[in-house]
Amino acid sequence: MAPSAQTHHRSHSLLLFQKLLNLRDSASPLTLILDTLEQGAEPLVQEFISRGKLARSKVLFVSFTTVRKPHDVDIFIKARGKPVAALITDITSHCAPPKGQTPKDAATNCQRFLIVVDSLNPLASKEPHALPLFFGSIINPFASLVAVYHNDVPLVLPRTVNEYEPHPLTLLSHMATAIFRVSSLYQAVETKRAQMRSLREPEWGLHEGREGVLVGLWTGHQAEGLVVEMEMRRRSGRAVAERFILSPSTQKGGAGASLSLLSDHPLFAPQKDAEGGAEGEMADTTFKLGLTEKQRSDREGIVLPYFDAQTEVGGGEGGRILYDMGREDDFDDEEDEI
Repeated sequence: MAPSAQTHHRSHSLLLFQKLLNLRDSASPLTLILDTLEQGAEPLVQEFISRGKLARSKVLFVSFTTVRKPHDVDIFIKARGKPVAALITDITSHCAPPKGQTPKDAATNCQRFLIVVDSLNPLASKEPHALPLFFGSIINPFASLVAVYHNDVPLVLPRTVNEYEPHPLTLLSHMATAIFRVSSLYQAVETKRAQMRSLREPEWGLHEGREGVLVGLWTGHQAEGLVVEMEMRRRSGRAVAERFILSPSTQKGGAGASLSLLSDHPLFAPQKDAEGGAEGEMADTTFKLGLTEKQRSDREGIVLPYFDAQTEVGGGEGGRILYDMGREDDFDDEEDEI
């Protein structure tokens, strides 16, 4: 990729990620965050809440698993044990569109709503058929929804669910206008290093296959940041995918998280070509395998053995074998003439 095109792609990807985090111009009415036990979605959710607060949006937090009210949240709704109809009524009572406002006024209206659901697993396990109704009832031109789904949590479906129906995660992925998959930056770096050395990739937590191990050991590197894999669906149906590094802000409640492309990381940078990137590939060696300009020109000027015989003798005749007999050779009359 040309340098100018690469710079344009980098700037466009970062601006698009910023637009999704800020939820400007209803960029994504339904944002789905997929996390695991190894890397939770809390840093990314907190970034959404902090940016929504800076934009003067009213933040509603729908809690299925969270006990205490998070920072910068205006309304805290406890959803565990509530029927879907009662939960919808409770949410819409706080973020109903203003009377007399039309969808065209959403861009100019200063009061917007950010609805955060900390876990969709209880709702998907209890009433998976109600997911479209739940989303369609609370999303409007003035409200955006950010919901978290835990990939590692087993989902026990009720017996009334038909085995031929789509899985709730498939349904959620189909309805979402933007999907974020979070993973540990430390684990991604260690996996990349193993791949570069042709070693077995390390595994953590459930993938270790050890009895009783659910989460890998805490090494202290998890605080460096997390990898966010973005998948945005445009109105045309085309999907835009990119991977980023999100380093949370050290200030409490601050939305100053640093954002960068994963390809900007030294280990994930694109590999150079064979001749131009020889020094970078052999950076760990104590000797140099590359060629200098003089060595390269000398190599091009070398005449290979029997080169003249291949071009001058027997040209166009399929070639012949030239053999000079030595003193110690014993000529056999029965052999074919050379």
